[in-house]
Amino acid sequence: MSASDISVETLSLPQSGFWHRPGFKRFRCHKLAVFGACGIALLTLACVFGPMLLPYSDTFIDIRQRFAPPLSGPHILGTDPLGRDLLARLLMAGRISLAVGFCAMIIAMAIGVCVGLIAGFYEGVIGAALMRFVDAMLCFPSIFLLLAISALIQPSVPSIVLLIAMTSWMEVARVVEAQIRSLKTRDFVQAAVSFGASNRRIMFRELLPNAIAPIVVAATLNVAHAILAESYISFLGYGIQPPTPSWGNMLESAQSYLTRAPWLAILPGAAITLAVTSFNFAGDGLRDTLDPRMDLS
Repeated sequence: MSASDISVETLSLPQSGFWHRPGFKRFRCHKLAVFGACGIALLTLACVFGPMLLPYSDTFIDIRQRFAPPLSGPHILGTDPLGRDLLARLLMAGRISLAVGFCAMIIAMAIGVCVGLIAGFYEGVIGAALMRFVDAMLCFPSIFLLLAISALIQPSVPSIVLLIAMTSWMEVARVVEAQIRSLKTRDFVQAAVSFGASNRRIMFRELLPNAIAPIVVAATLNVAHAILAESYISFLGYGIQPPTPSWGNMLESAQSYLTRAPWLAILPGAAITLAVTSFNFAGDGLRDTLDPRMDLS
């Protein structure tokens, strides 16, 4: 076989795929990761299909059942000050909060991966300029940046998604840039260069697929960060506004009733905790699963 018959793909790093048997075995053995994956699946299914199965909508007002405690009547998790079913509102709020988390993650990952890929591949002046911009953005505490900008814009779901994404891509860029710089020195990249592969092919066909493991982990953790970010800016009154429910503004509305109806705060708080914890556990499990250096025993 001549050198010209050897494809560049054959020289790429072996992938430690999640669905490959050793990787899947590692994930199944990671109990917290399995808990996280199950939690994400259950939350997503409940928020997507749950409201269709309930007898009450999130806007239905039962004035005779105001402040009904959980498990005390027709409303399973009780009602809010207006008599609205708390379970229905919790699931509809979950749709909004999870949608914000996933959409913000997609945008943040797209920006962070592109910036990190370009900075890590070209290095030099271009890479230094991009990474110094990333460092400058990281100098601003994200919570204060979120609150400052959200106070100046009209709050809505799309604007909150963009706001969270614009303040959470920098960590992704740093992770990707470091990974790309490390991979650039590998033999399969030098082989691609010697075969005359273009820079774009090397970046997107050789380097990016081999950097997918930290990107997947960063994406999982980014969803948790976005859900938390939406929750605390909505809790402070600058995020998603009623009557559109979110876990954050449900907490904000419950402040005045902590002693009279504590379940109004406990339930959305528990939902936020479960969602964030599940994504963090799943991210830890994926990191161990996709790391080829991990012991397969």
